[in-house]
Amino acid sequence: MSATPVSAPDPVRAPGGMSGAPGPLMRLFRNQAVAFLLVGAFNTALGTAWFIVWQLAVGDTLGYHFAIVAGYASNVLCAFSTYRYLVFRVRGHVLRDLWRFVTVNLSAFLLNLALMTVAVSVLGFPPIPSQIAITVVTATASFFGYRDFSFRRAKRG
Repeated sequence: MSATPVSAPDPVRAPGGMSGAPGPLMRLFRNQAVAFLLVGAFNTALGTAWFIVWQLAVGDTLGYHFAIVAGYASNVLCAFSTYRYLVFRVRGHVLRDLWRFVTVNLSAFLLNLALMTVAVSVLGFPPIPSQIAITVVTATASFFGYRDFSFRRAKRG
């Protein structure tokens, strides 16, 4: 009687174009989109907390616009790091990746402002549902921007 070899399950591999071993979220969920949404939810909550901290600290003096910018600046390195290591799992080119990340992230922020202006001020839609719909658009655009531009690696052939 011979024993049939049992093959080990395929290890989770980094998605196309990525390098390095899959991060903890990719090993847990095996789905880059789910990992992206979880990290995005965390970063959104943290960015909101930073805004509140800055608003409470200096908002009366410098205004809420300053608190928005300071909150964004305070959160951008955390967002970059969590996406880089937990979702896209790349190595090398840190400064290039950071520059590209900020480019995509700031573009999504500016797109959000523009679409909100059109939706609310031009078309007369209510702000909260408009922001929810626009967040879906900007999050989707950000996912592809981060994956295909910020953290892209040349395919090895």
